[in-house]
Amino acid sequence: MASAVPVRGTAGTSRVAQRILGVDPGLTRCGFAVVEMHRDRTGESVHVEVTGTRSDQDLAERILAIQRAAEALLDTYAPDVLAIERVFAQNNAPTVVGTAQASGVVIAAAAARGIPVAWHTPSEVKAAVTDDGSADKAAVARMVQRILRLPALPKPVDATDAYAVAICHAWRSGIGTRHDMAAGTRTHQGARTALQRAADAGTSGMTPAQRAWQEAERRAGGGASGRVGPGSVRRGR
Repeated sequence: MASAVPVRGTAGTSRVAQRILGVDPGLTRCGFAVVEMHRDRTGESVHVEVTGTRSDQDLAERILAIQRAAEALLDTYAPDVLAIERVFAQNNAPTVVGTAQASGVVIAAAAARGIPVAWHTPSEVKAAVTDDGSADKAAVARMVQRILRLPALPKPVDATDAYAVAICHAWRSGIGTRHDMAAGTRTHQGARTALQRAADAGTSGMTPAQRAWQEAERRAGGGASGRVGPGSVRRGR
């Protein structure tokens, strides 16, 4: 598993970054975004892609394609944590089932590599990125572009959502289980994630990157002041 990534700041000082793989799950289109998020609430895009499958393909082949895409990204970029959008029941049952199937193989691929997994609901993601839990897709895309300093709006929407999930996890968790604001969230079957159990146990379950993050915050006196919120992210920083 990757540890904290030291990144040189503009003033020549070192910053601690955590690498997050954000996933917008789907069987027809599955968005993946690898980002590195910093303690000052800035971040950079490392990689983004959308893996697609066709509805006329065999179901087993479609699921395998998503699994292999996830495995390749996990092995290539070695994220510290995988953040995935939580599946909610909708009127379109086939879509929900396909999304759940895609989520399952991605989660399993991370678990097989010892990479922690975190779930975030769509409203949590919107609220974290835009300060509005009911924000539309365009608003989310604009904020993702500003936060990650992308040259253009991210496209397609699956890529935007994958970026947003990663950003949401960084900002909601403080990039460390000690600050997990979603610690009470449970999966559909009521199970708790490894990150949530680590939060209950203190620091013993933290990854090296999470421990480095906590130490960086301790040295900074908690880091509560001077953070850049969604509404104050500036271009060119």
